[in-house]
Parts: sequence; C-alpha cells; structure tokens
Amino acid sequence: MEGISQDTILGFGEEVLLPLVVAIALGGLVGWNREQGEKPAGLKTHMMVALGAAAFTLVALRVYGYAIGNRAFSGADPIRIIEGVATGIGFLGAGSIIRNRGEVQGVTTAAGIWVVGGLGAACGAELYGIAVSVTALSLIILAVVKKLEHRVLRD
Repeated sequence: MEGISQDTILGFGEEVLLPLVVAIALGGLVGWNREQGEKPAGLKTHMMVALGAAAFTLVALRVYGYAIGNRAFSGADPIRIIEGVATGIGFLGAGSIIRNRGEVQGVTTAAGIWVVGGLGAACGAELYGIAVSVTALSLIILAVVKKLEHRVLRD
C-alpha cells in the first residue's frame, strides 16, 4: 500500500472493483445455499454483507496507505475499521436468532452472516485465497454437516 496514488483512492479501476465483485460472488455462493433451505438470510443478504465488509476493508486499507504515503496522520489503523465491521455484522447476525416454543433458531444463519463478513473483509484486503478457502469450507460445513446431522439424528 505504500506509495498509493490518489488515482487509486478515487478511481474505479480493477483494484477497486475486483475485490468487490469477488466478495459478491463468494458471498452469493454461501447465500445461495441458505436460500435453498429457505432460511431467513439468503442470497441477497449474504451478498450485501460480503460487499459491505469488502468495502469497509478497502476503505481502511486505502486510508491507511494514503496516510502512510503522505504522512498525513499517524493514527490511521485499518484494524479498527475491520473490528467495527466484525462487531456490526455480529449485531446483524444476532437479529436473525429467535426463540420459538423453547427452540432456538437462526444460529447457523447468524454464523453464516458473520463468516461472509470475514470473507468480504478478505476480498477487500485482496486476500483471495483466504476468501475462496472460507467460502469452500463454509459450503462443505453447510452441506456435509447437514447430511451427517440427519443421518445421526435419524439413527
């Protein structure tokens, strides 16, 4: 990020659009899985959470790079923005958890929203390997563990 140009900060080039589009696509994969199960947070929600997390991470890293490159202010800390995103997404996820007739529902949905926020942050930081790995592992958990749960609970 050192030496980041003002064109990069203000521009709409590949360095800005690619992380956002990848976040939308990967968040959409997890959201599609949730949509198929008719869960409260589906395709659009997961795409928006991933996009928002990526956007905040891009902003954090660009502001940090700009501050370092221009010695504008030494208090720039991208980690604080990412912490805020994680906290905010946790609050959003908590809203999807409900208690219905003594049964708690929506915990997996809340966890999925939080994980998608993490993959969005990874996309914003252009850490695509982490983002793709998180997406793949999430889909494995959602598909495989569900089958195991049904098999174990049925037996």
